[in-house]
Amino acid sequence: MTVVAEPASTSPASSSPVAPGSLGTFWKTARGYWLSPSGWSLIGMLVVCVVLQLFVQYRLNLWNRDFFNALGARDEGQIWRETRMLMLLVAASVTLSVAAVWGRMTFQRLWRDWLTKQLIDNWLADQHYQRVGFVNGQRQNAEYRITEDARIATEAPIDLAVGLLTSLLTAATFVAVLWNVGGALKLGHGSGAFTIPGYLVLGSILYATCTTLGVVIFARNMVGVIERKNQAEADFKYVVARVNTRTTLAPHAEDGTILGNAQAAVIYQWKLLCSQYMRTTLVSNGNYLLAPIIGLILCTPNYVAGLMTLGEVTQAAAAFVAVQGAFNWLVDNYPRAAEWLSSAHRVGTLLGSLDTLVATEAAESQT
Repeated sequence: MTVVAEPASTSPASSSPVAPGSLGTFWKTARGYWLSPSGWSLIGMLVVCVVLQLFVQYRLNLWNRDFFNALGARDEGQIWRETRMLMLLVAASVTLSVAAVWGRMTFQRLWRDWLTKQLIDNWLADQHYQRVGFVNGQRQNAEYRITEDARIATEAPIDLAVGLLTSLLTAATFVAVLWNVGGALKLGHGSGAFTIPGYLVLGSILYATCTTLGVVIFARNMVGVIERKNQAEADFKYVVARVNTRTTLAPHAEDGTILGNAQAAVIYQWKLLCSQYMRTTLVSNGNYLLAPIIGLILCTPNYVAGLMTLGEVTQAAAAFVAVQGAFNWLVDNYPRAAEWLSSAHRVGTLLGSLDTLVATEAAESQT
């Protein structure tokens, strides 16, 4: 039995990059479901939900302006009309959200089922499961990759793709709102005065750039840490299964050491992963708290100068938050993207190893 110990290479600096070839192998097989009729129909439904939800969010942004302008004018009739409109918009948003959850989880479930069947068929074909334990220089842990890694590899892409599409459309829509509502910012007096057109847009881009760079720098080792964590978990399950399936009933004194080393490796990798999550949380939570306040502060000069109404200030501040949420898609999804890269790499490596066995068998049959 192989002893699994905590290796010296568990430091973040030694992380090996995810091989592009393994991701290509994963997509070569996994994209088959995307090209099926059910895959296309679910993709179309999700796109429609995203677009309609964006329209509702845009109307809610306009509602902010109209409601606070009505408050400022003490227009009781308009206030009640806007209240009724809010109920309709909330109902539409909730309905679309429920539909999107159904479409997203249905896609994930069917895609996982399709991909897992492909993996199992290849694994069982010609008794590959007996020879795929160690191929291409690394332990395959096929059981873990077929179950856990295949689940993550088919769940995360849908969430990430829907989120990215939403972010792109949101950014395009609400950047226009910021440009039109925020207007230009005039600084200085007399001959030294100058104007910054679309200053709210420039401010949002600068702020989002800082937060995105922050998470990339702070959590730059997360992909490697997750990859080693997954491998340690798989090795732990492997040695437990080996002990459990012994054919002899005699006691084996080394079992405790083997299992202890495997467990220690898993706990150590989770310690490193905790550090990475703490770094991303530092940026994401700081952004969550600061973005609404910064939006309001940036609107203050034009509001004080009488160039913006109270309703326009709240509209622009809400649009600023929406743009930050869109621009900071990477900040919010970096851990999930890292998890997916690791699992897709591991599934792709298993598929590549199975292909290697097929090629080897074909070559042996010709000799």
